[in-house]
Amino acid sequence: MSQGMTRISFSPQYSPDNVPGADGDVDPTEITFPGCSCLTSSCVAPVCSCLCRGENYDNLCLRAADNEEYTRPIFECNALCRCGESCQNRVVQRGLQLRLEVFKTAKKGWGLRTLEFIAKGRFVCEYAGEVLGFSEACRRIQAQAPQDSNYIIAVREHLHSGQVMETFVDPTYIGNVGRFLNHSCEPNLFMVPVRVDSMVPKLALFAARDIAAGEELSYDYSGRFCNSPLTNREQQTSEEDNRLRKPCYCGSRACASFLPWDGSLFSTPDKCSESSS
Repeated sequence: MSQGMTRISFSPQYSPDNVPGADGDVDPTEITFPGCSCLTSSCVAPVCSCLCRGENYDNLCLRAADNEEYTRPIFECNALCRCGESCQNRVVQRGLQLRLEVFKTAKKGWGLRTLEFIAKGRFVCEYAGEVLGFSEACRRIQAQAPQDSNYIIAVREHLHSGQVMETFVDPTYIGNVGRFLNHSCEPNLFMVPVRVDSMVPKLALFAARDIAAGEELSYDYSGRFCNSPLTNREQQTSEEDNRLRKPCYCGSRACASFLPWDGSLFSTPDKCSESSS
């Protein structure tokens, strides 16, 4: 994941959900998944077709995966499902349910904190904005000045087949409170792609541990799941990369000194065009 520090120079348009980007390559509002035929108020596995991989939630909290290093695919019941709105497999789609506050930090610009206790595994908020194609994400990155804040996030999901699914979300102009989340090398949130109506995921943030009222909320911009150790590839960066990277002010004991860096988004325009073709 690639993202810069969170600062505000204008008032973006608020949207609780993802919207199609200006390039029109991806429409996150399109419904392409079939619905389940469950007639109960709440679906159960393995009867429900949406829960063929097992239950996703337990009392609104994300169920722990068998392998804590990676998250399993999450599919919620959708608009075409016959189950009720109270179905326990409808969590992220309900949106923000907690009391959060945007505040000014000492060194990191704006931040986001919770005004109430959050239990481990609880859904906190979505990182919502314009969903872009690769070319448009590159174009916007290329247009940024070194001092500009970067809100574009790139999520890459590695499939068993070897394929990589990419999602690019930019809340710079249109987005929700997720845009105010700062990076931490020891965060209290982690991001999980959750699919509801189509293969375009909602980038959902869940509590990695119990979080006390008043704590600043943060996640790892590199996408590490539940504070798993850094890989050798993540630790190896060139001197050129370090010159381009922005300093990290998270203040954690494990601070890497720099914000995570994704060089693929800073490729030349020609490479961006080749990758999207």
